[in-house]
Order: sequence, then structure tokens, then C-alpha cells
Amino acid sequence: VALKYLAARRDESSVDYYHGDKICDPYAWLEDPLTCLCVCVCMYVCFAQAFVEEQNKLSMPFLEQCAVRPQFYQRLTALLLPQGVKYSSTVFFDPNTLSADGTVALKMGRLSDECEYFAYGLSSSGSDWVTVHFLKADDLLTLPDVLDRVKFSCLAWTHDSRGVFYDCYPRQGSKADGTETTSNLNQKLYNHVIGTNQSEDILVAEFPDHPKWHSGVTVSGDGRYAVLNITEGCEPFNQLWYCDLEKLPNGITDLLPWVKLVHNFEAQYSYITNEGSVFTFRTNLDTPRYCLINIDLETPNKEHWRTYLPQHDKDVLGSVACVNQLHLLVNYVHDVKDILQLYELSTGGLVRDLPLDVGTVVSLSCKKKHSDFFYKFTSFTTPGVIYHCDLSQASPEPTVFRQVEVKGIQQEDYETNQGFYPSKDGTKIPMFLVHALVTPVHHPSPRCLSRSVSVPYLLFVRHLGGILAILNSFFCLGGTLGNKQNCFDDFRCAAEYLIQENYTIASRIAINSASNGGLLVAACVNQCPDLFGCAVAKVGVMDMLKFHKFTIGHAWTTDYGCADHPEQFKWFIKYSPLHNLPPPPHIGAAYPAMLLLTGAHDDRVVPLHTLKYCATLQHGVGNSPGQAQPLMVRVDTRSGHGAGKPTTKTILEDTHVFSFIAQTLGLSWRE
Repeated sequence: VALKYLAARRDESSVDYYHGDKICDPYAWLEDPLTCLCVCVCMYVCFAQAFVEEQNKLSMPFLEQCAVRPQFYQRLTALLLPQGVKYSSTVFFDPNTLSADGTVALKMGRLSDECEYFAYGLSSSGSDWVTVHFLKADDLLTLPDVLDRVKFSCLAWTHDSRGVFYDCYPRQGSKADGTETTSNLNQKLYNHVIGTNQSEDILVAEFPDHPKWHSGVTVSGDGRYAVLNITEGCEPFNQLWYCDLEKLPNGITDLLPWVKLVHNFEAQYSYITNEGSVFTFRTNLDTPRYCLINIDLETPNKEHWRTYLPQHDKDVLGSVACVNQLHLLVNYVHDVKDILQLYELSTGGLVRDLPLDVGTVVSLSCKKKHSDFFYKFTSFTTPGVIYHCDLSQASPEPTVFRQVEVKGIQQEDYETNQGFYPSKDGTKIPMFLVHALVTPVHHPSPRCLSRSVSVPYLLFVRHLGGILAILNSFFCLGGTLGNKQNCFDDFRCAAEYLIQENYTIASRIAINSASNGGLLVAACVNQCPDLFGCAVAKVGVMDMLKFHKFTIGHAWTTDYGCADHPEQFKWFIKYSPLHNLPPPPHIGAAYPAMLLLTGAHDDRVVPLHTLKYCATLQHGVGNSPGQAQPLMVRVDTRSGHGAGKPTTKTILEDTHVFSFIAQTLGLSWRE
């Protein structure tokens, strides 16, 4: 039965001009979250909040009545826990006690160098805004210190445990709950001293001539230096400044006397360790797969820089950490599979490989002064294993310290295969296929194309008979700026490959991704709607002409470009999801079933992107006679971009997503 979509008010007089081109924006009124007062007495919905309410009245009953919804929800609830707990040898900090409904989440946390204090940041309803609090680590006594207006911030303790560096934004009105859309500009770096009020915090760095810059401090392992990273966008480039804290006779009292070691945005530099004035950095300077270099602050000119660990011929150098005074833990990525190795710090020589299955090292935990280290490993079928290794032992071997067990999910019930498919230009792109051992790989099974995997995907594989295809394309600069179409081509080629190799048929392919991936999903549907049976786009960047005007969108111009530039406007107008939807009457190929998701407190990719896209989609495609599949949006009024979302909300969202996929692809539940 064809759905009757909302007739949202269209303001045909809303027009923008880009370099002589007239671009209509009839749903621009959805950009203002304050337009939420009422519904007009005529047939049109007039205000943003009312638009959201009416859309949820359409989508939520549909999602709640999907055939597999009860089984999926029950199974997922049984498998998952509330928000992750911070452990030491026992429970140290449990975020599940922060609020009754779970919408207050732990966003960041740092112990001071001697584990005397714990600084932690909380966010509400999924917003990127954070409020920082402090505990005494020994008795968990809450301190009165509170830091607000914190966003995209570091938390770095000085080694005397008296102060912590953090970033915050100036006050721009009273509202900072994640529903505002104003640009985040003029971030400043402060030092807070334990036991004082935030109003007394010391401004240590600001950039009034560069309002879009972001900064973050790392305190060197010996506690002597503050190392400042400055970025201006999403590209892997930063400036590198430092301050010798030992040369401050009265401590931190004012703007720090920063020394500019790197004063341009030509490469990325990440502090790894230092021996006195000789620093080791991970960098992509002339090495796109990254290497390690040494810089002596006594002779800082570039001609004196020395390569410590050269770029690998094929593998990408990922995370690096110093341990046991003498060693480096080095994580390489080989064909999107992780390798973990131990190197001598003094010579850069390989000591040994650490055993690792096919998967990803998601975190390393160690200190230079400690002999032991931990690392957490996950794979497509392993939710998480924490390994411990002590290098002070005669024959050190990693042992399982803690394993995340999801009751009812057994790794041996699944199989993961890696293959390569050809892109449009013939480049071989890696793809993982995850399937249940009871499911034949080559037959027209439902396929879900995604860029990540989690327990809900395993339920899709196990109980809905699906096969999960995880794509690993988007090669660095090959998919940015004027090359963005390469991303869509790679994704399309993956679907075509699965069809050509008889893995599935187009009507059985579901695609699912979020944020920049939401842009990917929507653009691919616009460009080849008959290639997919179902599409889920979460918190996607849909308006490529205006994204830079809202909250942190200006930082993405290094990745996308900016419509204010004539040549870059020409890129956007060809693929911007919002601007490439067909107008009515739509007589082309029917669109697949589409579920759009956003959160009212998403202050990263603000909800207006999804709302405007939905209104335009339903207007042009939804009312066409050939459109049988539903086109819906689900708006969570108490969540944001995704990070910090309580497990109860995540379970419900995942249930709705996979129930929608099952309903629209005609899948039934299998025990």
C-alpha cells in the first residue's frame, strides 16, 4: 500500500545564488531549530519541530510493526549491556549511574600521571558539548571543580597532577545543548588548577587571527614539555608547537611562550616519545603510509631531521606507543588487517611480532616507565579481547586479560573471507564477507554493504540469513575534494561485483552507513537507485552547498571543498544528495526503501541536512506512482550524532534499522 507522505510547506521564494547559478532551497526554513511553535491551520506543516513530530508519526508505527521487530529487539537486548564500564582491577567508574534514562554519557576521561585524580567529561543527549568533572581516584570523592563550554577538547595533565590542559569555546548566547546551529569558532586552550574555579583558569593559547583553528596539548612522557597540535580542518595536517615547562620560573601564569617547530599545514605530526630534547614523531611528511622521524629541539631545522623508522613499501603505520623504557609497540595495517610488532627504541630494530588474528587493534594502553602493556583486539566476529604482556618476564607472551563475551554469539559459527573487487579504474579494493557457516556464500542471499560491523550485523547474518560485505576503499586523498566521485564509484562497483559474481541480486542489497557514509549512501541512491533494495543513511551530510555554515562544518572544507569557490561549487552540484533528487513528477527508476536517521541534538551534522533531504525526497519521489517502497525518517529527539548514546537507545535504533531492512527486503527470522 502506497504511503501518504507529509505535504511540507515549500517556500519557492527561498533562493540562493552561487556564482551566477540560481539554486532554490524551498525547505530552508528547516534550518532553524527555533521555528517550532505551532502547525499552520492550512494543509502544510510550517515549523521544524512540527515537521519532526509528523514524520515520526509516519515512521515509528511502521518500524514498530515490522515483522521481525520483536525477535530482533529481544535478542539484541539479551546480548548487550548498558554503557561501557571503566575498569581497574575492579569497577572504577560506571557511566550507567549518571542518569536514569542513560542520556548522560561519558565522553572522555584521563587519570593524572600518578593516578591521584580522574578528570572526566559528560555529554547530554548525544551533544558534542562536554562538561568536565573531577574525582579523587583513591576514594572516588567528587571535587567541586567543573569546566563547561568544552568541545573537541584535549585533557592533558601536568605531571605534578595540579593542572590539566583543556579546550573550550567562548560563550555565544545561553544555549549550548546541541540543538543550536551556530558555527563553532575561536576555540581557546586553558590550564585549570585543581581546587580553583573555572573563571580563574589560565589562557595558555589562542588564535584570534585564525578562528577556525583547533588545538590540543600532549604533555611529554618526562613531563617537561607541552606539545601543541594545531589543525584547521579534517586533513591529516597540523602545526607543531612546544613549550619547555621547566623554563617557567613561576609555573603557568599566562599565555605560554610557544616555540613553533612546524608552522605550516603540509603534513601530520604526532608525538610518540622523547629522550631529552630528541623527539620521535609519527608523520606522513613525504610518506603517505607514514613513518617515524626524530627531531632534536637543539637543532630543529628540517635538514637535521632524521628518519627513525622508514615508510613501509606497502603497509600503513598506524598507532605507536613507547613501553618499558626500551621498546616501541608498532601497529601496521596490512591489506586492512592489523599487525602488531615490538621494536627496539634505541636502534629501531624489529624485536618480534605479537600474535594477532585477522582483525583490528582498537587501542594500546601503556606507559614508557612501565614494563607491561595492554592492547584490545576486535574482529568481525570477536567483540573484544584485552591482552596483557609483561616485558620484564624472561619469555614474555601476551595472555588474555579480559574477554568480552556476547552470550549466544560464537565466533566458530561465522566465517570471514577477504577478497578484492575492481573499481571503475581497475584498482583492486579489499572487501570482507562475513557469513554464517549454515549460509551458502554463493546464492541470492540478502547482502548488507557497510563500512563497519557490530553485534546487530551478526544478528542480521545469523537470524536473517544475510551476508555482510564490509568495504575498505576511500584511499586518502583519492576520495576527497574534486575526487569525491571516486567514493561513490567504488561503492557502486562493489554492489555490481556482488551481483556479477552471483552473490546476490540488486533487490536484495541493503546499504547502510553514517555521517560521511550517510552522504555516500544518499549520493549512490541518487546515481543508481535500481542497484539497491534498501538504503539506510544515518546523520548524513546532505546539503553540500551549505554544510560549512553550521557548527563544526567549516572544518570539513579541507575534505570536501566549499561552495563559495566557483570551481568547487561545480563539484558539489553534481553529487550533493539534496540537490540531485528528482523533482516531481518522477518517472525514472523507483527508489529503494530508504530510512533516514538523525538526532535532534546532533551538533556535528546538524539535523537540517536529513530533514531537508527527507522533505525533498518525499515531495519528488514519494508521490510518484511507481514508488512502492517507503521513504522515511526517524528522528530521535534525545540523541545526537551517535557517540555517547546509551545502550537502550542504541538497541532500539538498531532494532528499527534491521527490522526495516528485513521488512522491505522480505526477510524472515530464523532461529
